Amino acid sequence: MRNVIALDVGGTGMKAALVGADGTLLHEARRPTGRERGPEAVIETVLSFAAELHALGRERFGAPADAAGVAVPGIVDEASGTAVYAANLGWRDVPMRALLSEQLGGVPVALGHDVRAGGLAEGRIGAGKGIGRFLFVPLGTGIAGAIGSGGRIEAGAHGSAGEIGHIVVRPGGRECGCGQRGCLETLASAAAVGRDWAAVCGDPQAGAADAAKAVASGDARARAVWQAAVDALADGLVTGLTLLDPEMLIIGGGLAEAGDTLFVPLREAVRRRVTFQPLPSIVPAALGDAAGCLGAGLLAWDLLSTEVTA
Repeated sequence: MRNVIALDVGGTGMKAALVGADGTLLHEARRPTGRERGPEAVIETVLSFAAELHALGRERFGAPADAAGVAVPGIVDEASGTAVYAANLGWRDVPMRALLSEQLGGVPVALGHDVRAGGLAEGRIGAGKGIGRFLFVPLGTGIAGAIGSGGRIEAGAHGSAGEIGHIVVRPGGRECGCGQRGCLETLASAAAVGRDWAAVCGDPQAGAADAAKAVASGDARARAVWQAAVDALADGLVTGLTLLDPEMLIIGGGLAEAGDTLFVPLREAVRRRVTFQPLPSIVPAALGDAAGCLGAGLLAWDLLSTEVTA
């Protein structure tokens, strides 16, 4: 059975899979990145994990992988196959495509950005299937975005399209890691909500999921924290939909797991803010934390398709 290797490299862990031509996950596995041992250790872990999957494909399906796709955080130059910068991995100018292809005996390798890979999967086989134009926004430790159009994800001229988390929605507000103040990411990410709720409730271990539970139970303090984040998120999303005119906003990441606790007030907050803009549907992502890995697999299959038609 034909298969490709898919790798989604996160800050502390990696998700990997063998993916069939129809997007089916034939095998799944996870592994720590080894980040605590330094950037080189992460690279070594990626390469060894891929080699194991290559051997597994040969053993289990009678043929090694035809290609591989790897999705990484940070700034990615997809054309050259280079992970330009990934702060949480300590990477700078890592030629990941070349390294991985060499490790796998010369098979073609596609390198992509983790959020754009997740958006690709949501667009083709997830919540956005059949939708011509959408914006995928995962709310996790940070906030990023992927712009879907015609079955593809728009990377931008310099590989940084979709960085909605760094739209300033509260000028002069909290300092962001990007150097600005008041970025959406500092106010409406799961990390931001968790931090704000921990400060209010007095439990330093509390997180966004705890805030959502408190909101659902009727805690007025939690509702104030939650509404502030929803309002900031709505401001950022309206900026995005004004510029991009999507049919659908797909919201993913840890915060989206709150379900109606998030989506009911968010839809209303966006509705109140639009004037001339067509109101898109606002839906939860469908693929969960498998999206990035599935997207990496789709990138690999796309690479093979391109080679056949070239």
